[in-house]
Amino acid sequence: MQLYSIFAIYVLFWVTALFIVLPIGIRNHHETGVEMVKGQSDGAPSNFRPLRIVLLTTTLATAAFGLFYLNYVFGWIDMDTIDFFNSRERMKDV
Repeated sequence: MQLYSIFAIYVLFWVTALFIVLPIGIRNHHETGVEMVKGQSDGAPSNFRPLRIVLLTTTLATAAFGLFYLNYVFGWIDMDTIDFFNSRERMKDV
């Protein structure tokens, strides 16, 4: 696998992990009891911590990409493993 491919796939894992991590631990002003600023949305988070989100996202993305890359190298799961319709068996009969 080329370095550009590794980087592009890692970025995809990172963005996916970001959307998984973003809602974790977020509380709005009604839940924390903090007073809202005039014009603020009711659902705006009061405890947004971007560094924590970046660290959790990077950890999750690195672990998931590591499993993906190990599967790519060692071939634990391939197309024959996930072929639920046995298309190769049907092709032999034809």
